[in-house]
Amino acid sequence: MGFNCGIVGLPNVGKSTLFNALTATQAADAANYPFCTIEPNSGRVAVPDERLDTLARLAKSVKVVPTQLEFVDIAGLVAGASRGEGLGNQFLGHIREVDAILHVLRCFEDDDITHVAGRVDPVADAEIVETELMLADLESLEKRVDGLTKRARGKDKDAEADLKLVEKLIPALREGKPARSLIAALNDDECLRLARLQLLTGKPVLYVCNVEEENAAKGNKYTEMVAKKAAAEGAGSVVISAAIEAEVAQLTDPEERKAFLSELGLAEAGLARLIREGYRLLGLITYFTAGPKEARAWTISKGTKAPQAAGVIHTDFERGFIAAETIAYEDYVACGGEQGAKSAGKMRTEGKEYVVADGDVMEFRFNV
Repeated sequence: MGFNCGIVGLPNVGKSTLFNALTATQAADAANYPFCTIEPNSGRVAVPDERLDTLARLAKSVKVVPTQLEFVDIAGLVAGASRGEGLGNQFLGHIREVDAILHVLRCFEDDDITHVAGRVDPVADAEIVETELMLADLESLEKRVDGLTKRARGKDKDAEADLKLVEKLIPALREGKPARSLIAALNDDECLRLARLQLLTGKPVLYVCNVEEENAAKGNKYTEMVAKKAAAEGAGSVVISAAIEAEVAQLTDPEERKAFLSELGLAEAGLARLIREGYRLLGLITYFTAGPKEARAWTISKGTKAPQAAGVIHTDFERGFIAAETIAYEDYVACGGEQGAKSAGKMRTEGKEYVVADGDVMEFRFNV
């Protein structure tokens, strides 16, 4: 698993530059004109996790396999996208397919790079995109009302529940509130129904503030504006310099990379911060498997039970699940590995109702 993030934003905010840097490729054509990205480019990157390296060392693993994250670089959006302006239809179609939205905002001034509105205002930029997404969602829901109403009159319980939810969402969208703003007030069944509606504004959003190199460590007045907006919405925000990330991507030596970042006042690359915030936003955690052959990281949703976690490895593991031999990461390290943890009584046998914790080192017993 992992997660799939669509990189969106107005033209010329640094989306493709960031995509190229994060995936260490030149798959996207970063050019100084709108719509240089016509088809979505996707790239997978390894999720950095120091715990995996530690486990591999203790287990003397021959192979180390990190979990992966997919970025999708989506064409720049302009006002009127919900009516098909620019590449609006492609933009809206591609964004429906991702798990979360990384909304890149221009938080730097540069006379050499044009802005479609002729000014630098990241909050206004964010609102342009959000408005287009809300208009598209509103149109989608209004088209559903008649069909749901007819089915509800026929005592279709499923349609009744969907209609009730849609009737909550439409007024909120008309008032300029994204669908995700209602989630806290919805019950579990309504949240599941909301997910099935695939609304653009129902997806989690992480605002990515693209700044100049000198502001990468502490941000600037523009990033402060975005942080306030994100806090008010319950969204996330992270400050990144796409230019720095592009340079970091060229450095293959870990020590050289660390020294480069240190000179800029940064403890880690922007990718690590972005992934960490993205995991928090989507409620994701990591568990591990470790042995002589390989040490591997697996991404699951918080609250996942042992059989479903096993199913991420192979469906047979879930279907024939018997038990999970589990060691907490801290215990695995403190005891010097699996044998030490087992001798110290730190290995637990967990059943079908066990909720996997972040960092668990697991081995599944199953019978198909």
